[in-house]
Amino acid sequence: MRQYQPKIAIIDPNTLAVLGLKAILQDIMPIMSVDGFGSFAELEANSPDSYYHYFVSMDILLKYRSFFDERRNKTIVLSPSLDSSRLFQFHCLCINVPERNLVKSLLALEQSAHAHGRNLPPASGPSGAGILSDREVEVMTYIVRGYINKEIAEKLNIGLATVVTHRKNIMEKLNIKSVSALTVYAVSRGYVDINNI
Repeated sequence: MRQYQPKIAIIDPNTLAVLGLKAILQDIMPIMSVDGFGSFAELEANSPDSYYHYFVSMDILLKYRSFFDERRNKTIVLSPSLDSSRLFQFHCLCINVPERNLVKSLLALEQSAHAHGRNLPPASGPSGAGILSDREVEVMTYIVRGYINKEIAEKLNIGLATVVTHRKNIMEKLNIKSVSALTVYAVSRGYVDINNI
């Protein structure tokens, strides 16, 4: 029996933007199912109220403002700039930033809305608690804070090959395939403060 996954909708006519954001969201929020729509009509045809969140382009938001006004707490506007003052009543996400900044913004949004799983169904599967050794936790915290292997080796006074081995073991033990997903894991479990990444 397949377990229910909360759903996120991305509504943006830019196919590349939808595919890119979908990949990032699936990577950093594996408990969520992500659907992409190129138009508001596509969203409407697919049970729009079944979604936990809407990531919507500014153009679509402005055109269908009444729909999103009624769902303001579930709507995140994909803004092309950091200046989103005219949309102050909506959560905004600047999409023209490096991936690291985008992931940090997504984490901040996730923490403000769903800290400790608030407003979400319980996650299934292993949490990873107790799986990592103390040294692996140390290495993980440096990875998500942006240090490269050589810097981690210097900070922890261990060999470069040892860092590489720890890094590989961390990813395998947690079944995580990217630094973005590792960052979500570390922040959500309190190993790293979001302000330190």
